[in-house]
Amino acid sequence: MKKAVGILLCLLTLVPSSASAWWDEGHMQIAYLAYKRLDPAIKDKLDGLLKLNPDYANWICNAPDEASRGAYAFVHAATWADDIKTKADYQEDRITDATAAQNVAYDKLKHAHWHYKDIQFSPDGTRLPSSDPVDAAKQAKVMIAALPAASGASDQLRSYDLVWLLHLVGDLHQPLHAVARYTAELPHGDRGGNSELVIPASGETIALHAYWDRIFGGYSSVFGAMFDADDRAGLGSVSVPAGAETVLDPDRWAAESFELAKTYAYAAPVGSGAAAVSLTRDYETNARNVARSQAALAAARLAGVLNEALR
Repeated sequence: MKKAVGILLCLLTLVPSSASAWWDEGHMQIAYLAYKRLDPAIKDKLDGLLKLNPDYANWICNAPDEASRGAYAFVHAATWADDIKTKADYQEDRITDATAAQNVAYDKLKHAHWHYKDIQFSPDGTRLPSSDPVDAAKQAKVMIAALPAASGASDQLRSYDLVWLLHLVGDLHQPLHAVARYTAELPHGDRGGNSELVIPASGETIALHAYWDRIFGGYSSVFGAMFDADDRAGLGSVSVPAGAETVLDPDRWAAESFELAKTYAYAAPVGSGAAAVSLTRDYETNARNVARSQAALAAARLAGVLNEALR
């Protein structure tokens, strides 16, 4: 019976999840590269916290051996904040709710508004609304502060904050998770590129935001993400500018992503309205290069945050 249950849990992990920035493949590659940068003693502390997550058994069931379980759990945990979007026992909440910014361990809320920081701008003078009271950068700073054992937070809360951070660091390095563009054609905002349509070389019509999210691919197994990152031309081959990995302020990450969004995500041929446009080779080449640089930087900074918080 135990063996049958274990097999079932493993099979359930093969079902694609609803995804956000970078989709599953990108988030797991970032986590994997971060894990390789962690101090050995830090890895043990992190695994102890990950074991408190109710999905831990699912995360490790495909690990080839006991020695790999820590890495598999860490990499798979990076998708947890998206996975809960489809869990029946997790509830939707709104950015205006009293619970919007609460940091409570495994509170059964989806907190969809934690995945982005909408830095607003308008290229044509369209009026901007008030900024959101809660965003990814604000929540990430709260979680980073709670992560050290000396913070006084319970291990359950530190576990919860850890799995969210594994995801949010990636989110904050996706340019379209740090921007909201307002134009005369889209006076209520474009929701980080979700209101614009593009047609890439593959031929389908897709939201601009989703185009950037999927640059590293869609659903993947942990092994697949590790293999892709380690490939000779994979994400692991991308160098990080000297000193950039020491920038550990989530607001700085969002500000950098915002500037990249304005320069590259909204570059021509992307227009100012919702009409679908065909992307050029130059646009797609630049998008891939920016995405790879940002993901590699996210991995280095995630490792830096965790090494610092748990040393």
